[in-house]
Amino acid sequence: MAEQPLLPVRRTDVEGALETIGVADPSPDALLSTLRGAIRRRLRLAGSPEAAASLAAEDLAAQQGKPEATLEGIAACAGLAAQAFDLDEGATARFVAETLEAERARRKALRDAASAARKAREEADRQQKEWEASLVTRDAIAALLGCTAAEAEAWIRARRIPVARRLATGRGRGAEILQFDPAVLASLRPEVAAWRQEAAPTGRPARSRVEAPGAPPQRVANAVLAKAAAMDRFVSHFTTARALDRRITLITGPTNSGKSHQALDRLSRAESGIALAPLRLLAHEFREALAARGIQATLVTGEERDPVPGSRFTAATVEMCPFNTPVDVAVIDEAQLLTDPDRGHAWTAAIMGVPAREVVVLGSPDCIPLVRRIAALTDEPVEEISLERKSPLRAADEPVALGDLRKGDALIAFSRRDVLELRSELQRRNRRVATIYGALSPEVRRAEARRFRETGEADILVATDAIGLGLNLPISRIVFSTLEKWDGTARRALHASEVRQIGGRAGRFGHHEEGVVAVLVGAGRPAAIKLALGTVPAAPDDLRPRVAPDLAIVTAVAREMGTESLYATLTRLQRAVLRPDDPSYRLADISAQITIAAEIDKLDLPLATRWTYALCPVDSRDYGIERLARWALDHTRGHKVRPPEAGTLPRPDTAGPLELERAEKTYKRLVAWRWLSMRFPDTYVAAEEAARESTRVNDWIEAVLASHPARGGRHAPERPDPKARRKPGPLRR
Repeated sequence: MAEQPLLPVRRTDVEGALETIGVADPSPDALLSTLRGAIRRRLRLAGSPEAAASLAAEDLAAQQGKPEATLEGIAACAGLAAQAFDLDEGATARFVAETLEAERARRKALRDAASAARKAREEADRQQKEWEASLVTRDAIAALLGCTAAEAEAWIRARRIPVARRLATGRGRGAEILQFDPAVLASLRPEVAAWRQEAAPTGRPARSRVEAPGAPPQRVANAVLAKAAAMDRFVSHFTTARALDRRITLITGPTNSGKSHQALDRLSRAESGIALAPLRLLAHEFREALAARGIQATLVTGEERDPVPGSRFTAATVEMCPFNTPVDVAVIDEAQLLTDPDRGHAWTAAIMGVPAREVVVLGSPDCIPLVRRIAALTDEPVEEISLERKSPLRAADEPVALGDLRKGDALIAFSRRDVLELRSELQRRNRRVATIYGALSPEVRRAEARRFRETGEADILVATDAIGLGLNLPISRIVFSTLEKWDGTARRALHASEVRQIGGRAGRFGHHEEGVVAVLVGAGRPAAIKLALGTVPAAPDDLRPRVAPDLAIVTAVAREMGTESLYATLTRLQRAVLRPDDPSYRLADISAQITIAAEIDKLDLPLATRWTYALCPVDSRDYGIERLARWALDHTRGHKVRPPEAGTLPRPDTAGPLELERAEKTYKRLVAWRWLSMRFPDTYVAAEEAARESTRVNDWIEAVLASHPARGGRHAPERPDPKARRKPGPLRR
């Protein structure tokens, strides 16, 4: 064959074709024909030609490593889909033509929206830069207003002259450069005479400022926007909480000190309450723990709601904290995540705003100064309870060889690639292994934990730092495979707090007399572990809690700016609404929301809807933002958005790394789709179908991880990952 055809091939198609052909040495044409037949049989399972064509196009795009297939590929996929449903030649031609026409129209609409958004961004950025370049310092005010320097200083203090921008040169109000808008100053010149008269001892009434006749409309000052957003008074946004006589109980201690047990006992004795967890997995565990205490609680996470009629108790993720319905007790877990640059703002909002008469905050000792700072801002009393570990924890004296791992050990790595490589190596040594890493769903993590904890199917756990939050596991010894990690920007040594948090999982009370923390041979020095375990937590350099805008703040700023542009609103909010040197708060990183806003800003959707899309959890490494923009375009055009599908999956023990990774990506797409379905159910239809597909994908992933690879199937990645690469070291036998 001179040219390779465009075929959306999966491994299952190849395996099916080889089993069907029954010839030792088939000709290329015979093999290609059989392969097409296998693909058509798989596509028929999609249920309709349209769904089959869409599934085939996704497969082809994934195969080519692109966000979407080419138009040529779309046509080939539509043809295969038509053949899968036995359309005749004329119907096939019409179906292919209609599919191409619809795809061209969709892509044109996306290009038009992207072009309009880009032009709007460029114009907003140009105006911002021009405005910033036009600003003057206080030294120029006297000349522009025709006044003395002393008069200018007095009018600045009296706030008659508005400050356009403050440039921080350090901490505190004095460490800043004030800048002023010359256009605003020009509009104030007619006021100067009146201000001087008011300053004279004549007793004349104060005169309010008026705009100069015929003055052009001015850019809304940063101070005006800051007042509208009121983020420097963030605590005041939570009116229900402020109306309650709240008290905060801070329970701190290392891992395995019984914090959650004590807090849930308090919660179970209340008349009503809520338990807030950092992960959906832990929200489920809180719900089960309350059920064990005789309380049936409603479950609320970003992508699912499971209500219990009549219940006054809820288990939820922190981001789903309700702010309007008072309860007796709220439990907020893992408060040390206040320092997390991506999610810390959710803990700030929950601790400040949960409407509970008693707020029970749990965390490691690292969080104590942070919670104290929040309590000072809310002006509420704090009772502090410090707990000790229920079993001792010590550092091993010697490094551990891979071959010397024993039942009950947990081997820790810091990337999916390393976890799967170590898993494969241990399986080659006939060890029974359970696996936990961040890309796995909560359901799969729990299943793997059960294999290690309850069923006896796994002797050793290989995991990332995902086990550092929750997951009660009977680990006798934590063994670090490395003492470094990639943090998204650079490879760095583990912080002492990370070693303590992860190492503290060893020695679960009631299972082991003590916990041991060790390092793998060639991965580091045991003395480093001992030093980290003995380090007293230091207070963070910056105790100001992170805060993020909500819909009310975004809407208020946009209204004050007189714009419907989400991108312009968020960029102005990021630059100007909360001063960098504000003594009380610091702005959370909203760059992800700005990136999404830039893609969808010119779609014909309300500002509030675009803001919701900007909050959707997508994986940018899997073209998540581009996919989100396509979904949002369908929403704009009134089309229904169907849930993603994994299609036919290979036998688990034959699955390779690409099939496993594809299934994990499909699950993440389903998470984003289900998140949107909860908010836009009329657009994101077939929620039950999406839940079934999530379950099917999770079950398959769990089956892959529970299996031993057969017939050359390899679950470990075959391609190098530079971000996850370990430093060269001796073979860890």
